[in-house]
Amino acid sequence: MWALALLVGAGGCLGTLVRALLEGAFGAGHGHFPAMTLAINLVGSAVLGLLLEGLARTGEDAGIRKAVRLGVGTGVIGGFTTYSTFAVETDRLLGGGSPVLGLVYAVVSVSAGLVCAAAGILCARGIFKTRPMEGEGR
Repeated sequence: MWALALLVGAGGCLGTLVRALLEGAFGAGHGHFPAMTLAINLVGSAVLGLLLEGLARTGEDAGIRKAVRLGVGTGVIGGFTTYSTFAVETDRLLGGGSPVLGLVYAVVSVSAGLVCAAAGILCARGIFKTRPMEGEGR
């Protein structure tokens, strides 16, 4: 159990570091539309959908698959995405004289996040055809 917890923590540090480097290189979007936060969260949604569907299609959630799910999914992707920043930026836009932009940002973030996760899942279905999930035609 401790090994998995350390794996999640190490993955979280790595994901957070990558996000911080991207925000440092391209700007976090403070004062303007938070495009970097949006891009990070959408990429994270797609990668998480791909990862989890791929893992589910290749075997049981045990051993190396469980370690990858926790280390990469919960750790790296969890640290990389930043829905707390999304909430703060939405509040800043809504309360800072840009309520329409804040509403657009919130709706686009959530709906596009779902679309990106679904796209990741569909990609995994095309890549990992070895184990159809329950309810899928063969």
